[in-house]
Parts: sequence; structure tokens; C-alpha cells
Amino acid sequence: MSIYNYIRCFLGILQREIYRFFQQTGRLLAALVRPLVWLFVFATGFRNVMGFPSSPPYTSYVEYDVYITPGLVAMIILFNGMQTSLSMVLDREMGSMKTLFSSPLPRWFLLTSKLIAGAFVSILQSYAYILIATLWIYYRLGTAGLPPWEGYFILLPTLLICGVALGAMGLFVSSRVRQIENFAGVMNFFIFPMFFVSTALYPFWQIKISSKVMYGLAYLNPFSHVVELIRFGFYAEPNLESLIWVICVGAFFLGCAIWGYDATRGTVARKVM
Repeated sequence: MSIYNYIRCFLGILQREIYRFFQQTGRLLAALVRPLVWLFVFATGFRNVMGFPSSPPYTSYVEYDVYITPGLVAMIILFNGMQTSLSMVLDREMGSMKTLFSSPLPRWFLLTSKLIAGAFVSILQSYAYILIATLWIYYRLGTAGLPPWEGYFILLPTLLICGVALGAMGLFVSSRVRQIENFAGVMNFFIFPMFFVSTALYPFWQIKISSKVMYGLAYLNPFSHVVELIRFGFYAEPNLESLIWVICVGAFFLGCAIWGYDATRGTVARKVM
């Protein structure tokens, strides 16, 4: 197979996912409501009691609105990653994935293309939220509360990496669900602990002061490193440790999903050793 066939296949999958996204206008609104409620309500309520001294990547006192914005962007990616994985499970149940796998292209490429296409949808949702959050922070704090302009561009590959990593986790977990009806409960079991035991709402150093056990859990939580990677990306600064964490976790779960994915059964195949 030539490289042209791979590119054409990927663009076809990407076009389908973006078309489905724009056909479901409620999906964008649903993706924005949750983080905007946190930004406008939660952050407003805690603004006067929570704020953090200067710590990388920030160079001065951090308003709570500013601090939680990267975590809320990560929340959008997390929920969309789970929704993308659910759509892949539904496609498999309906036979669409079996048709896709009839392509002569390798299975790893097709699954990875689906995840990358889902990550692009996450990017669209994230930038829509970032636009609203930027206007809100500018209204409250002026330019002092905004990251440098180059951070908005550096954030693009960061969001892509995070979207693929969280999508791979969602695909692996959702594929283990025997009944689609149980998907919501299983996802909530993973999503909410990942979100609250992370640096989305409070920094590592504050968690460590409160509880070393929670600090250990937060540090081992891949979502914490997704949040930190996005946070440093906003300010155009590198965070090699979080980047390695996210890439390794994403590669692991992607490998597990590709290794066990069975488009004909609707579940991850249980391989007999």
C-alpha cells in the first residue's frame, strides 16, 4: 500500500468524524456547559478564598479563574475521549467497524486514525471554550490574566497528544464493558476520581501539604499530567516530565486496545494463552 492510500483513508475518517460533530450541534453545547458552569459558578464562589502564589509556569499570584482553565480544557478532552470511545463501541455493535476493518490497511492504523480524528473534535471543542474563557478572564483581569499569544498555537499539538492519550484510555476501558447500558456508570467510576484526584482544581504542592497519600495518587494519575502539560503549553513552556507520562500512558493503552480489539464480537477479545 502506498502512502497515498494511508493519507486518503485518514482524511476520510477525519472528515466523517468532523461531519458527525457539526451535525450534532447539541454535542458542542453539552461539551461547553459543564466547564463553563465550573468557570462562572465554582470559580466565582471560590475566587476570594482560593488563589495560589507564584509557581511554574506562572510568574505571579494566580487568580483561581486562571488556574482552573487548563483543568477545564482537560475535562473537555476527557469527556470527549470517552464519548469517542463509546461511539466506536456503538459503531462496532452496528457493524460499521467491521466494514472499516475490511480495508486492506492494518488494524492499528485504522484504530489510531479514529482516535486522532476524535482528538481533532476535542480540539475544536477546547478552542471554543478557550475563546469564551479568554474573554471572561480579559473582562475580569485585563491582559495581566492572559497567557502569551504564542501559547495558543503551541497548545494545538499539546491538545492532540492529550486527546489521543485519553481517547486510547477510553477505548480500552469501554471495550471491556460487556453491556453498552453499563457504559455511563463505568465511565463515571473512572472520570470523576481522575478529575478530582488531580491538579485540575489545586496544585501538586497544596495536595502534598494536605495529604501525602492523595499527593501520591494525584502524581500517579495520568490526568494530572495531562492538565500540567496543557497548563505549561498555555504559557509556551516545556514540561518534559508530563509529556513523557502522557505519551507513555497513551502508547500503553493504545497498544492494549489495538492488541485485543475484536470488531466482530463487540468486546475486547479474551486471548487464550
